[in-house]
Amino acid sequence: MAGSGLQRAQSFLILATLLYRASHLTVGVLAVSQHRQGHPVQYLGLAAALGLSLLLFGAALTRGWFDLRHVWADVLVTGCLLPFALYAWGGVRETPALGWAMLLGGSASGVVSVALPRLQALAALALLVVTHLIGYHLVGASRAVLGGHVNSLLSSAVMTWVFWWYLRRQGRMLDAANARALAAETQKARYAERLQHHRALHDTVLATLTTLAAGGIDANAPAVRERCAKEAAYLRRLIQQTADEEPHPEMGAALEEAVSSAESLRLRVTAQYHELPPVPPEVAAAFADATREALNNVRRHAGTGHAYLTATGYAGDPDGDGGPGGAVVTVVDRGPGFDPDRAVPGLGLRRSVRERMAEVGGLATVDTAPGEGVRVELRWPA
Repeated sequence: MAGSGLQRAQSFLILATLLYRASHLTVGVLAVSQHRQGHPVQYLGLAAALGLSLLLFGAALTRGWFDLRHVWADVLVTGCLLPFALYAWGGVRETPALGWAMLLGGSASGVVSVALPRLQALAALALLVVTHLIGYHLVGASRAVLGGHVNSLLSSAVMTWVFWWYLRRQGRMLDAANARALAAETQKARYAERLQHHRALHDTVLATLTTLAAGGIDANAPAVRERCAKEAAYLRRLIQQTADEEPHPEMGAALEEAVSSAESLRLRVTAQYHELPPVPPEVAAAFADATREALNNVRRHAGTGHAYLTATGYAGDPDGDGGPGGAVVTVVDRGPGFDPDRAVPGLGLRRSVRERMAEVGGLATVDTAPGEGVRVELRWPA
């Protein structure tokens, strides 16, 4: 039942009418098998009903809906001709012996009500009703039996049509809901992409331009020129909508790239690494981006020109709870610090550090006080 909501509704209705027909065929098999010396025409009639049922529902399951030619063949042969053939050549003269063939008209009416155009459906139902009236009259059935079977035939058509109307309505509503959800996911993905580009611009190009504007470094220095060239290439990729960076192969290389980027802007970084664990590429990228921005903050705000970076892995929960292992990166400076109760976190700490770690299931915390410097800790998993 894969596909759109309407396709699922069609598949469900085909299955439901197939089960309805199967129940009527079961009655036919039991009725014919009870007569050990039954007329061959009864067996031929049952075989014809089985064959047409296989053709009708087999093709419907394969194609996804009923074929009009098969529906009409089922109505004319199974619903109309079979009862008269049993009466004329099968030796059927009693109401119970003819009942199983009449039952097949009920399941045929259900298919007719949903598979045929309105005028054709009304014509087919009229033929089935006339067959019931004439057939039961020939075997001398009572009015109660006749009325009950005609009522069952028409009720089957009405109920099947109601089910089909409801299923189509629900299918269309499901398709509309899926379309809205897809549009929302697309919009969300576009927003996330814009946010990613905004963060990248803040951490790279804007950080470089801010430092150059402050006049604290030589714009003609080879390291600065190299960094500017890299960021110009990034801008070109961004304009061409191909700005997605390649994932970092491993955490050590990712952190080294962040450190090199900071050192190219004349920030001295003392880095120590210890037993770094293998992490998913997106986690390594988050660590690198958050570390780069933490170092940029040291360069812009600490006023010391020196940062200390420590990265280490651990085999279990560092708090002793026996949880899974992970990695911790700390960036420390010995600058003036600030009062966290009064300071409003800037875009760098809020988005480039905290949100990036949170997106991969990590955590970023800032520990500082006036005169105590700043310690940024990046932890994954949180």
